[in-house]
Amino acid sequence: MTQLKKDPQLVMTTQARFVNTRYLRDFFKHFLPNSQAVALAIILVVSFVLIYSLSDLLMPVFVSIVLAYLLEGLVAKAESMKMPRQVAVYLVFSIFMACLIFLLFYLIPLVLQQAVELVQHIPEILNKAQAGVMSLPKMYPQMLSENKVQQIMFAVQRELLTYGQNVLSLSAASVVGLVSVMIYLFLVPMMVFFLLKDKQILVSWFLQFMPKDRHLTVRVWEEVDMQIGNYVRGKFAEVLILCAVSYVTYAAMGLNYAMLLAVLMGLQVIIPYVGATLVTFPVLGVAYFQWGFGSDEFMYIIIAYSIIQALDGVILVPVLFSEAVNLHAIAIIVAILFFGGLWGFWGVFLAIPLATVVKAVLTAWPRIGDKSLNAAIK
Repeated sequence: MTQLKKDPQLVMTTQARFVNTRYLRDFFKHFLPNSQAVALAIILVVSFVLIYSLSDLLMPVFVSIVLAYLLEGLVAKAESMKMPRQVAVYLVFSIFMACLIFLLFYLIPLVLQQAVELVQHIPEILNKAQAGVMSLPKMYPQMLSENKVQQIMFAVQRELLTYGQNVLSLSAASVVGLVSVMIYLFLVPMMVFFLLKDKQILVSWFLQFMPKDRHLTVRVWEEVDMQIGNYVRGKFAEVLILCAVSYVTYAAMGLNYAMLLAVLMGLQVIIPYVGATLVTFPVLGVAYFQWGFGSDEFMYIIIAYSIIQALDGVILVPVLFSEAVNLHAIAIIVAILFFGGLWGFWGVFLAIPLATVVKAVLTAWPRIGDKSLNAAIK
């Protein structure tokens, strides 16, 4: 003590160390105020590391979990109508297998056939588009020159040629991936069945590795479970409804490749904002190639396409996602870029559900020290 009084520099150093220690203690106390927050943080970090590091090896398992989670809602609905769980599981799984067989042996071959036909007609589409574009310099000589238009068309043709070569190389390499597809077709349905049938056993086994002090984790999971369940089931319903409505509309109007375009219309809802923009080009491009720009049929297709998109935004989305999480557009775009970059298609599809997990954690975190949580701990 006497040495501290005699050495002011030592006093200032000791005070600085004390302030820094207190600052760090307050910092960790704010973000990790109790054991429940620590448990939640550990669960999130370990889950992310395992999924990210094992996604290539265990992707069939993750796909099966997602499908089982989707079908669990139907099983719960059947159980709410006094149906035994085992009977409900067999019924829902039978419907799932029937839909899978329809998808594999009818819908996918038909879509692939129409896609091949469309690719074969791409040169004709380009020639017709080039003839239309080459007329622009005559209509707007001050804005466009014929030389400039030729350069643009040459660049477009070169990009399409490169894309076609990539598609061919991918098709050649797809023989190797056929084995993986067969494994998926065998393993995924089997795992989905057992995940539904033995849900309680698997959940009980998994919970024994979880921390006992997990009240905060349970609260976050309940919110995430509700939001993700509503979103995933609503999104599947939206895809099916849009596919059906689009196919009936395009087939009734005589549009070529109606099934292919209807599938694209359904899948475009997987990528919010971006998907609706991308699917516009093939729909209007096929209509333009089939009937021409100034025809009545082309205008009818534009009107029908606009009505379908408007009904999706005005009716389907509010009805199907009335209880889903409300995320800002920037948050949705960031989630699509981040998770899509990590896990490709499944990352894009699950970007919004995964964003709800982040939002639920961030929403619960400031309330960690509230009275209700303290009461739950006691």
